[in-house]
Amino acid sequence: MDKIIRCITTDGGIMAFAIDSSDIVHTAKKLHCTSPCATAALGRLITAASMMGSLLKQSDASVTLRVCGDGPLGAVIAVSDSHGNCRGYVENPDCKTIYYENGKINVGDAVGKNGVLNVMRDLGSGDPYLGQIELVSGEIAEDITEYFAKSEQIPTVCALGVLLDKNDGEVLLSGGLLIQVLPGATDEEISKLEENINELEPVTTMLAKGMSIKEICDTALKGFEVEVLDETEINYVCTCSKEKVIRSIIMLPDDDIRSLADEKGVAEAKCHFCNKNYCFTKEELEEIILLKK
Repeated sequence: MDKIIRCITTDGGIMAFAIDSSDIVHTAKKLHCTSPCATAALGRLITAASMMGSLLKQSDASVTLRVCGDGPLGAVIAVSDSHGNCRGYVENPDCKTIYYENGKINVGDAVGKNGVLNVMRDLGSGDPYLGQIELVSGEIAEDITEYFAKSEQIPTVCALGVLLDKNDGEVLLSGGLLIQVLPGATDEEISKLEENINELEPVTTMLAKGMSIKEICDTALKGFEVEVLDETEINYVCTCSKEKVIRSIIMLPDDDIRSLADEKGVAEAKCHFCNKNYCFTKEELEEIILLKK
């Protein structure tokens, strides 16, 4: 079972999140049959979305991240609720994988460096907050860091990692770390934090060593007194339903609704996040039209 933890230094100057998202990313790969580079990109974005969702205070709030660069991967989308439960998909799941000389997956090349990261926070009030930045590298973690710095003016460090089996591309480990400097932090604390960050190993390396997410936070905040705010189990959760599909269809003109049916008299709608199919007969489409009256 995947988990996310929120910690804060006792003086309230620094907050840290750590997440083990291995099962969630494995589920995403299984659902979408992603290539190694698509798995890495989607896994990183889902992991980031989960941590950013946990920042939301309202129980019915959600955050949507959309990375769209000029690379062959196309758009990558991830959504999380305020509990860290998340879901996502990638436009081109079969994208070819290119590797760096050190053997690591070149996610930046697949995403593309020219493009944008969009962040939408829906607090449940019907008036979502929208933020956007140009991509820094397409490697996801650097782009998330840049978003917080530019759009929210919060000094942030984001580390994301997805470790795959080199033989079959299966997900071995996935995780992330998000550290934010709050207004009360002193220069001395910031300097100490910077030293710690410079010495940090990759998140997947720490997970591979058997470190818990609490131990990962403790390592990042070495030398600080740390209080655990909460530790929560998280899952890959899709919120699609036939009722939601009907609400989308009902917005269409009557003739467009009727035209949805194929030559067999059936209309199909597939959820991007879980690939579940919803089928409607001609008779059901007519019933939907009657609901508009």
